[in-house]
Amino acid sequence: MKISFIVPVYNEEQSLQQLYSEIKKELDIYNHEIIFIDDGSTDNSFEVLSYLAHQDKTVKIVKLRTNFGKSAALQTGFEKVTGNYVFTIDSDLQDSPEEIPLFIKKIEEGYDLVSGWKKKRKDPFIRRISSYLYNLTTSVLFGIRLHDYNCGFKLYRSQVITEFDIYGELHRYIPVLAAAKGFKITEIPVKHRARKHGKTKFGRERYLRGFFDLLTVKLITNYIRSPLYLFGGLGMVFSSSGFIIGLYLTVLKFFYGIPLSDRPLLFMSILLIVVGLQFFSIGLIGELLVNQTRRLNRLTSISIEKEINF
Repeated sequence: MKISFIVPVYNEEQSLQQLYSEIKKELDIYNHEIIFIDDGSTDNSFEVLSYLAHQDKTVKIVKLRTNFGKSAALQTGFEKVTGNYVFTIDSDLQDSPEEIPLFIKKIEEGYDLVSGWKKKRKDPFIRRISSYLYNLTTSVLFGIRLHDYNCGFKLYRSQVITEFDIYGELHRYIPVLAAAKGFKITEIPVKHRARKHGKTKFGRERYLRGFFDLLTVKLITNYIRSPLYLFGGLGMVFSSSGFIIGLYLTVLKFFYGIPLSDRPLLFMSILLIVVGLQFFSIGLIGELLVNQTRRLNRLTSISIEKEINF
């Protein structure tokens, strides 16, 4: 068994030495590597990491040209690992590496992904509330019973991280993406420590980005094979609403003689019907693309099968 550790870093120079020491203490009995992804830090984080790498050959550094975000940093790490067990952990010291054995014990029960659950968060009240609402919404939408999707402390089997590419804010939805691929996921409670150095790197704009990524994940997990179900359903809602309004106006015109030329509802009815038809069209185009992709995949599979048989 080889364990790979991925640590995204952005301006955490004061935390890195302690984090490295705590991780190293738990990993010394395993064949391991520690990969730090410097996500465009502007402080002395890279210098600290360079010193660690010079002292320890199991430490590797990848320096990104600018701050691309946590998802990009994790994806970079996923592409560099060589272990069959892959840990991720944030570099702010709020997670405790002493719980590494608990993750390993849990994943050896047959799980593919073990996520941490910050049961007692050491964060401000507003952040705890927003996190609770986010986790509740995600659980309801996707039907996965986890308390903490966004915890950075996770353990994967290496097969899991090869199944998807993450970008934007999709790192928050990794358990959802893994479950959609048929992997077995679970969570364990972990200690959550108060931040010692610096301040959080996430601003208010992450809520808007997170909402858009929520829609993206819903689309690619539930409707990637049948986009017409999504867009056709939306089209039906809009078109039906427009038709009902139009029917109401028709009754007013023919039975009560009320003119329609100056009624805004007429224009709303037309707009809703047109928008509904557009959604239907998008769904049909999506179905064509999906079926074409399936056809190409089948042809590729046939080619490979013939090549192997030959």
